[in-house]
Amino acid sequence: MVYCISKGRYIDLSGVAISFALAGAACVLNALCYAELSSRFPAVVGGAYLYTYAAFNELMAFLVFIQLMLDYHIGAASIARSLASYFISLLELLPFLKGHFPSWIGHGGIEFFGGVVSINILAPILLILLTVILCYGVKESSAVNSFMTATKVVIVIVVIFAGAFEVDVSNWSPFAPNGFKAVITGATVVFFSYVGFDAVANSAEESKRPQRDLPIGILASLFVCAVLYIGVCLVITGMVPYKFLGEDAPLAEAFTAKGLKVVSVLISIGAVAGLATTLLVGLYVQSRLYLGLSRDGLLPSVFSKVHPLRHTPIHSQVWVGLVAGIMAGLFNVHQLSHILSVGTLTGYSVVSACVITLRWKDKVSSQVSAKCISARCEGIICLVIIAFGGFLAGLCYRFSGSFIIIIFAAAMAILGAVAVQFRQSYADPPGFSCPGVPIVPVISIFINIFLSAQLHEEAWYRFVIVSLISVGIYAIYGQYHANPVSSEHSVVYHGVPSEVA
Repeated sequence: MVYCISKGRYIDLSGVAISFALAGAACVLNALCYAELSSRFPAVVGGAYLYTYAAFNELMAFLVFIQLMLDYHIGAASIARSLASYFISLLELLPFLKGHFPSWIGHGGIEFFGGVVSINILAPILLILLTVILCYGVKESSAVNSFMTATKVVIVIVVIFAGAFEVDVSNWSPFAPNGFKAVITGATVVFFSYVGFDAVANSAEESKRPQRDLPIGILASLFVCAVLYIGVCLVITGMVPYKFLGEDAPLAEAFTAKGLKVVSVLISIGAVAGLATTLLVGLYVQSRLYLGLSRDGLLPSVFSKVHPLRHTPIHSQVWVGLVAGIMAGLFNVHQLSHILSVGTLTGYSVVSACVITLRWKDKVSSQVSAKCISARCEGIICLVIIAFGGFLAGLCYRFSGSFIIIIFAAAMAILGAVAVQFRQSYADPPGFSCPGVPIVPVISIFINIFLSAQLHEEAWYRFVIVSLISVGIYAIYGQYHANPVSSEHSVVYHGVPSEVA
């Protein structure tokens, strides 16, 4: 969140609260889709991969897994670097330690080969510690995560209330000096601060009442995050004029400028706790995704082995910790961040499409239209048209293209949505039901692809290259080792209608 706020000074920091609200509203659409699917498959691990397998096919599910996993690996490495830097900053609050830590321990790293290689020692050590906690057991790791989460939430609330007494409302005028377009641009940046609610969907097998608890967990976590984000944004921009906020640590600088150094220390503690919990959850999610694919035979069986006493997939957990540790310890994560997030946004879009297509499967999967293609194929083509309209509109917005083209792209998406709405029949799913299907998932797809068009062009090079490599892996290994019916733990989702599941 601090990163997104600091980036916001180049966008429209005084209006960044609106950006967070808009981004939160967009994420709610994705969260509703995840909530329905987590309720529909309440006791199976796999998340987006599982939903894509059930709604489409094995190859597409494998592609979604690879793209998401690369994002998770890069994100874990980046967060570990940030955690190392904040941890050293926290230690340097002690006068006798200040200035005694070389850059290769925590702050940044020693760079080689033009900055591509960047050596950092502390980040891998922190990843090892968190991996050990996760391997020890779900109960123990949940206790650590709950403690750190409570710590950071309490600190954020203290920051909001302490800062509220220092707010000068004149600093909010004008509230959005750079216009509405800057606010929209800000929403595309801060959107990624909400990423993580999907992690709840990957804890299905370890939930006591997943059909009830998962939708509540997904939506409640997103709502709490949105409230806290907007509260902090209003406080920080009300305390200090946005033009005078620094880039690296705007929260701490704002409170220091008001003479509240104690609160600045709390912010540093909260940053360490927040990054640690984010990293803990990220590593947890990755191991469960590897577990799901290994059960289906798309990955070697070693990843599906669960420790008989700890009941955790230790091999998968060690693997994801190892990959993240190597990336965090050796590579410049700032350069890697250029290819980040395209997998997450496309994964969210596919999950939204899964909600629509799984509603079809109950009644119309066997119906064939009088024309050359089935009703299902026609619907999928319409979803592709909607996605293409979002991407075209996003490109025009990014490069300040013709407004006519944006209208044309939006009209294309609307026509696709109309066809999906009126040329298909839908059944109500068991458990939690996403409201407004298919309109809500359609809007979610459009917004996700629109935002993905704002990403760095290197991200799309990575998307194409990784997709081609994934197809090759599937062709050489996956299709020959895949289980036609998964093990007893996840047998219910291989193309089975929801009533049976």
